[in-house]
Amino acid sequence: MSELKTNKISTNDQNNVAIDNALGLKSYDTAGRDALTSVAGDMIYNTSDSKVQVYNGSSWDDLGGVDAFNIEYVVIAGGGGAIAGYAQANGGGGGGAGGYLSNVSGENSGGGFSADNREMFIPKSTAFNVSIGGGGAGAGAASVKGNESYFSNILAVGGGGACGDGNASRMGHRDGGSGGGGLYGNPTGVYENRDPGNGVTGQGYNGGYGGLSNNVNRGPGGGGGGAGAVGGNGQNNSQETCNAGDGGAGVTSSITGSPIVRAGGGGGGIRSDAGSAVPGTGGTGGGGDGAAQNNNGNNGTVNLGGGGGGGSGDDATYIGGTGGSGVVILRYATADVASYSQTGLTITETTDGSDTVLEITQGTGTISFS
Repeated sequence: MSELKTNKISTNDQNNVAIDNALGLKSYDTAGRDALTSVAGDMIYNTSDSKVQVYNGSSWDDLGGVDAFNIEYVVIAGGGGAIAGYAQANGGGGGGAGGYLSNVSGENSGGGFSADNREMFIPKSTAFNVSIGGGGAGAGAASVKGNESYFSNILAVGGGGACGDGNASRMGHRDGGSGGGGLYGNPTGVYENRDPGNGVTGQGYNGGYGGLSNNVNRGPGGGGGGAGAVGGNGQNNSQETCNAGDGGAGVTSSITGSPIVRAGGGGGGIRSDAGSAVPGTGGTGGGGDGAAQNNNGNNGTVNLGGGGGGGSGDDATYIGGTGGSGVVILRYATADVASYSQTGLTITETTDGSDTVLEITQGTGTISFS
């Protein structure tokens, strides 16, 4: 026969029972609990889950509070598109990388900020909105900004497109997660718009300035900003060696288990039909290389959020590179989650030690955990 032992049991005015000692529930691990012959209302302490649980007649429910677990994330937006040079064979600026946000302990977000190391606890059985931003399209003279990525309320801003020429209709979307690279400036200043775009604080860096061309318009575009560094400036040189700016570097994360650099800026384009001027190199982390001598710019890498590389040539014929699409990466203790469900998303699931890693590479939809 079971016994209830206490020093004192009393009632108060609301007819509640008051016990002046702590109430110790019988403890079982999950296997021991499931071996019981239970009836609705039975209550135990589960040592496997460290939770008080009550039997509802068919299954065991956690008692009180919200069933939640800790999750780490990296959220990266789509990179910005780049342009070709305006007129003749001049080079265009590179696109900025997509905004970069992380809460992985010991790592960084974009723009030189430490990751938001606060633990993020999310409740189970709740649908969270997710979207993977596509890269901005490459263009002749009017750049296209990258698209935002988000997980719940964590929103990364799309990378800035490369700067268009002085015509207001061609200015593009220079500001973004990381800023787009500036256009070259010619000696007369007719199409001079060398200023780059600005990055978003805590997500990415500014783009690089376009260079001031010499009298034969070598057209050195500025590099797009990266999540980890400012885009390089196009060189100012009276000779024929005014090189385009390199894309800014991205940020390294080991959230998947291996260190990977993501969100690099696109390199600037250059005219190189004479002399030894060279285009800018895409920033490490998926930035597209700039082009030379009448060529399209190179695209940013898919799911790294890199900016597109600047093109070279007449904007009616050639275009800059397209920005790389973004990504959302989630990591949590495998033991904390029995399963997940999703709608509208493309997900790759891997494990790293005792953790599960979900890499969401495409789509707009929802994800929930149980």
